[in-house]
Amino acid sequence: MIDTSKILSALSHVEDPDLKKDLVTLGMIRDVVVSDFNISFSVYLTTPACPMKDMLENACRNAIQHFIPEAKDIQIKMTAEVSTQTRISDVMPGVKNIIAVASGKGGVGKSTVAAGIANILNKSGAKVGVLDADIYGPSIPILFGVENATIEMDVVDGKELMRPVLADNIKLFSIGFLSKPNEAIVWRGPMVSSAIKQFMNGVNWGELDYLIVDLPPGTGDVQLTLVQNLPLTGAVIVSTPQKLAVADARRACSMFKMEAVNIPIIGIVENMSFFTPPQKPEEIYYLFGQGGAEKLATQFNTSILGKLPIITDMMEDGSSGNISEIQNVKIFTEIAGRLVQQIAIINSNK
Repeated sequence: MIDTSKILSALSHVEDPDLKKDLVTLGMIRDVVVSDFNISFSVYLTTPACPMKDMLENACRNAIQHFIPEAKDIQIKMTAEVSTQTRISDVMPGVKNIIAVASGKGGVGKSTVAAGIANILNKSGAKVGVLDADIYGPSIPILFGVENATIEMDVVDGKELMRPVLADNIKLFSIGFLSKPNEAIVWRGPMVSSAIKQFMNGVNWGELDYLIVDLPPGTGDVQLTLVQNLPLTGAVIVSTPQKLAVADARRACSMFKMEAVNIPIIGIVENMSFFTPPQKPEEIYYLFGQGGAEKLATQFNTSILGKLPIITDMMEDGSSGNISEIQNVKIFTEIAGRLVQQIAIINSNK
């Protein structure tokens, strides 16, 4: 006779390699149904972008077959319930995780990394939003090909809120939607901080698994406004290998590590890491040097999420508003997978 307790006992031998606990203890095994010798159950992962989904499914199937050899048909539904941080923002109560993408220096591809991560997470089935917090140089509307979009209003609980622009089901908001394309934003710090607060509490973000915040370069008003008003899950630091870029990225890392800020650094993304000629895929050229990401990761006790090569097609996709094509770049899928793994670990320790 097969009963639920026997199934749970078998599955207790399957461990999540990131959280270092078995799936039963973590509450990931649900909806167990037994009919004669047929078994079905659901595995609730911490994210739909889990890179170990197939491995965990095979491990569950093997555990059932090993400990319950009499089982005939085994149906496993792999689904997800995105892990969330303990403290949810009163400003954005429907947002489970807020990830800042930062750099100390402009021109390192930070916005492209933010957009690429958002796109991969969206394609995996997660509910994703992108907040373009770069007031002086908004890039998100161009990257997603929606620079001509206009903002409409929603009424939520009697309050008027701005509606994010949708691009392939990703919710976007940027100062670029409120200004003319060639209009310069000439604001002092207090005005910038006020605008960022408006983007937080004046926008109808709704339910999101991940809100990616594309920060401006540096460590100024926008960064301070965010850390003071939102419970950030963590920060991703983007740099290039050059000594100057790494030095500025180090300052960005130091800001998040300040005692008054204390935001986890999820990992480092090194952009423009190397170049490989399409005609000679075996050759690698380090045009801007090597070792920058490793130095940052070691100094701040974090990991390297990935190294992006110089890819002409990727640059053209971004600048022409075809960021959705970036899903074809394998390294972005790997970066997003490592990102959500680290987020799950951070949330499990809170």
